[in-house]
Amino acid sequence: MRIVFQSNCRVQTSFLLALLRDGGVTPILLDAHISAVEGGIGAFPRRIAVEDSEELQALRVLRESGEIV
Repeated sequence: MRIVFQSNCRVQTSFLLALLRDGGVTPILLDAHISAVEGGIGAFPRRIAVEDSEELQALRVLRESGEIV
């Protein structure tokens, strides 16, 4: 598994998950339930991971979206 993105913003993370799925990648959201521990204050980033074999395609999709350089 490779981490391709992390953010404290749930909206951005949700958007990128949908974008990756539309791009043919199967993303996995890590730390989705951390809000139960942090009280929903956004102190801990949620991470998006993909299989090693999908990393290049995921990064291409994220670059084309303008979310990463």
